[in-house]
Amino acid sequence: MGLQSKDPVNQPGLEVSQSIGPTRLGLLKNWEWYDDPRRLLFSMARAKFVAKMFAGRHQVLEVGCGDAFCAPIVRQSVARLTVSDFDPAYIEDARSRITDRWPYEAIVLDVTQDTPPGRYDGIYSLDMLEHIPAAEEAGVLHRLVSVLEPAGALIIGMPSLESQVYASAPSKAGHVNCKTEPQLRELMEQFFHNVFLFGMNDEVLHCGYGPMCHYRLALACMPRSV
Repeated sequence: MGLQSKDPVNQPGLEVSQSIGPTRLGLLKNWEWYDDPRRLLFSMARAKFVAKMFAGRHQVLEVGCGDAFCAPIVRQSVARLTVSDFDPAYIEDARSRITDRWPYEAIVLDVTQDTPPGRYDGIYSLDMLEHIPAAEEAGVLHRLVSVLEPAGALIIGMPSLESQVYASAPSKAGHVNCKTEPQLRELMEQFFHNVFLFGMNDEVLHCGYGPMCHYRLALACMPRSV
């Protein structure tokens, strides 16, 4: 006999937990939980934003997924999800945690070099573009837009340029291309007719004063010809 809860209300959840076993954090999220537990909440909130914006989409791609720990949050709202990263170690880890409840496909992809396979009605990339040198960003967006359906949408998320005065030294070293709100809008409007900008401070989403945003999210639709 398995564990028995003193409260019958808790027993079904306890039984499911025993049957599926423990859920393992991804390689990146395991470090985040050790180093700064709040950051896990922030990244999950960003994934929830994507899930709400892309609810009902049929074929969605994440670019720069890291360990893809937050992928089930998006997969819960879309029919099919492919996650991708240029680092094979993270993709191997992501594949090892796929469950039958919220399955996804995980592929190795370097969008600075290669065009994603397939076609998508939703593409999102969180915390990736700020690591791409500005000279390469147009090529990356061109490759993404080239596999986006005419009625598809793209979401880009990145730390704001204004937030970098508070960033740690290791973070600053990797963030070579953070942007202000006007800069991100200008970039996205090169590829889309419609661009909508949002801000986040910690896990809170808003559309307030741009320079006070710690994190930026751009939602774009109606792609221009590429």
